[in-house]
Amino acid sequence: MTKSSSFVPLMIIAALFFIFGFVTWINGALIPFMKTINELTAAQAYLVASASYISFVVMALPASAILAKTGYRKGMSLGLFVMALGALVFIPAANARTYWLFLLGIFIQGAGMTLLQTAANPYVTILGPIESAAKRISVMGIANKVAGALGSLIFGALLLSGIDEVNEKITMVSGEEKNQLLDTMADSVFVPYLVMAIVLMVLGFLIRKAPLPHVEAEPLEESADGKTAKTSIFQFPQLILGVIALFMYVGVEVIAGDSIIAYGLSLGLPVSQAKWFTTFTLFAMVGTYALGVILIPKYLKQTTALRISGLLGIVISLIIVNTTGFTSVLLVASLGIANALVWPAVWPLAIDGLGKFTKTGAAFLIMAISGGAILTPMYGKLVDYLEANYLASGVDELEATAHAANQGYWILLPAYIIIFLYAFKGHKIKSWK
Repeated sequence: MTKSSSFVPLMIIAALFFIFGFVTWINGALIPFMKTINELTAAQAYLVASASYISFVVMALPASAILAKTGYRKGMSLGLFVMALGALVFIPAANARTYWLFLLGIFIQGAGMTLLQTAANPYVTILGPIESAAKRISVMGIANKVAGALGSLIFGALLLSGIDEVNEKITMVSGEEKNQLLDTMADSVFVPYLVMAIVLMVLGFLIRKAPLPHVEAEPLEESADGKTAKTSIFQFPQLILGVIALFMYVGVEVIAGDSIIAYGLSLGLPVSQAKWFTTFTLFAMVGTYALGVILIPKYLKQTTALRISGLLGIVISLIIVNTTGFTSVLLVASLGIANALVWPAVWPLAIDGLGKFTKTGAAFLIMAISGGAILTPMYGKLVDYLEANYLASGVDELEATAHAANQGYWILLPAYIIIFLYAFKGHKIKSWK
């Protein structure tokens, strides 16, 4: 498509990426909020991220099948309605203050986002030349992360207001008084999630009228006898290795964005400061996305951007675990610079040449979002384990909590190494032989 004919569809998809970002990145505020009202451990609290991201594994292939029947427009509309249903589940969850019900609402929202993502990412990738796909996806990333910053700020202010005082009070009261205090705090989700549900429903109706043209990937190359050489999705190493790279990327991106508020609080920083920390990460990503839009492909190849991203992640991870205090918080936020161009660069490298397998390949890449569901609670478990060891060795409780949260970031290192290896070699592998 020409630039002029693709502009309106790109803006519509950018609006959907805005929605993804808003709903996804409020998890940074939800994790400490759920930890307090449901009296959870760190590992249990990070199940908020698991419930959201595991839905991409469960729903990716069904979403691909649904889109094959409904088409992009109706599929996206359905995804928005499913997300609205998930938002409504938060209302009875708050009334009952039942953690599994909150997780169910988050999972349902994730299922709706899976439908949207499975359609939107390959659509943007094949809407124009493959060599500039990372540029188009970077524009989507800007919309996604600006929305994430807004969502984090808004929900941080709504849900975390007074959380320090509540955490202090519940250590001094018990029984009915404690339950009443936590019930009052839980009720603060009612209005924002009701508004979210209404907005998503309205958008669901509007997207059905959106002018989205039909696009398809280039057909597979044929062999000498006129038949396509590839007969299975598993015959594309660049895709399978790309799924692994994206799995690691989403894991470290979610850890960087969703743990940073809780990390700041563990260092003794006040909520008035900590509520901004997720936005630090997101603004770092937005700035890097903007560079991607300017530099790719004219001045910087997608593969080069990916190599730089992987190397930066390795270096920053090593510095984080050897630093402390507010400086280390800023370093966690700076992971946004390392993370920003990974998603835009891996997608075109992974689905290039898939032909008729493109939709299935897109579903596989969407399933890689489950990295956020698995690596994030692994970080939480590592923090719990380290904290218990520090306490057993006689370290002060506050110091043990802070040090454990910091050293838990060792989990980032192997993930960035895998991303770097895909950028250096993995994407070039076109056959398992």
